[in-house]
Amino acid sequence: MSKQYDLIVIGAGSAGLTAVEFAAKLGVNVALVEKNRVGGDCTWSGCVPSKALLQAAKAAHIARTAAQYGVTTAPPQVDMAQVRDYVQGVIADIYQHETPERLRKSGVDVFVGAARFLDETTIQSGIQELTAKKFIIATGARPFIPPIPGLDTVPYQTYEQFFNNDRLPGRLLVLGAGATGLEMAQAYGRLGAQVTLVDKALLPREDPDVADVLQPLLSREGVQFVAGLVSSVRQPAGEIVAVVNGAEFRGDSLLVAAGRLPNVQGMNLEKAGVGYSGRGIAVDDSLHTSIRHIYAAGDCVEGSPQFTHFAGWQAFQAVRNALLPGSSRGFSEDVPRVIYADPEIAQVGLTEAEARERFGGEVRVTQEGLDRVDRAVTDNARAGFIKMVHKGNGRLLGATIVSPRAGEIITEFTLALKHGLKIRDLAEVFHPYPTYSMGVQLPAAAAVTDDLLSGTTGKLVRRLAGGRA
Repeated sequence: MSKQYDLIVIGAGSAGLTAVEFAAKLGVNVALVEKNRVGGDCTWSGCVPSKALLQAAKAAHIARTAAQYGVTTAPPQVDMAQVRDYVQGVIADIYQHETPERLRKSGVDVFVGAARFLDETTIQSGIQELTAKKFIIATGARPFIPPIPGLDTVPYQTYEQFFNNDRLPGRLLVLGAGATGLEMAQAYGRLGAQVTLVDKALLPREDPDVADVLQPLLSREGVQFVAGLVSSVRQPAGEIVAVVNGAEFRGDSLLVAAGRLPNVQGMNLEKAGVGYSGRGIAVDDSLHTSIRHIYAAGDCVEGSPQFTHFAGWQAFQAVRNALLPGSSRGFSEDVPRVIYADPEIAQVGLTEAEARERFGGEVRVTQEGLDRVDRAVTDNARAGFIKMVHKGNGRLLGATIVSPRAGEIITEFTLALKHGLKIRDLAEVFHPYPTYSMGVQLPAAAAVTDDLLSGTTGKLVRRLAGGRA
């Protein structure tokens, strides 16, 4: 006899955990089904371990460069086994708050085993048959392995294995210069490896100004960026060779960081009538799949930006739509993203290129270099900028930041976009001095002042002030 639930959530990553916790608070009978480990990529092989590794690498970098502040230290010695232990300890600290035992105490039934639909109301997990009135599919994504000739004949890692390393390679090859590739290239370079980072462009999704700042910094830290696509890989005499633009680049270890694919296979979605493709599960604005009582959220959804914070938010909307009257939209244009390099890279809304494509000559850009932000100067962190993209009337369209703590600063712009604020509103808010967020107020105030003093209005203002019109 099958167990019956009001809601079954498939997948225990950020989206799935958010969904079941919200559903449990609503008092419904809810089950969570996960084929591997509760916590998903973010806890075990994504956000959490990568940021812990970056922190260890930053400690080595600070020690190595301390002389610029008048502090002399011995060259740092990196014990990769201890670094690995630190990373795994951080994972354990965070996982303790999302274990199956804790979830069960909160009223969630947890089943460990792959979920397979038997029909549109029933799934099988292990030997258990479970039925529900509503389902949310939140199965996340997995590493994409590009079809490079020879790649299947050489040892390589993806983010799924990378954080278990207890040996620092002398030479690391990284295929893919997006967020994951960049973060890991910089981290391993700071830990002492010689790193070669390969892609068609450095951070191809970001504003070109970002790469202009980051590439010289990476080069100074010993990370070589090679623009091009890998045409083949082989392993002669124990070393890995990647061919790019006809040139050979050699390494002892290879990280493939070429993106991620939605997890949509193996669930018998056809038995439930749920439509999907290699791009993910198709949903409408309210996150219904092709079967109205089955929803999808997070990285498995077609068109998902694949961010942990977005997956959790979207899962909350899916539960709200599945269990409560009315409906909320499960998508937003104002989703911030952060790359946790040093300096950090953060973006929300439209980039300058996207804004010009959509609004043409209406677009204005206001930008401040970090060399004008006093807190950045005191920290000797002058490389970077804060860029605001807006219309001539001051309506904010987007922002890009390259700066320490950019991931914190971007929230101010996210809030402004959500509520339709103008750059004048940002200029009028008190920003404590000296902070990196002053880099928001300074250019905003300058833009507002320039606008005030331009044209006929400017002449009138000057006349009232007793100056020259």
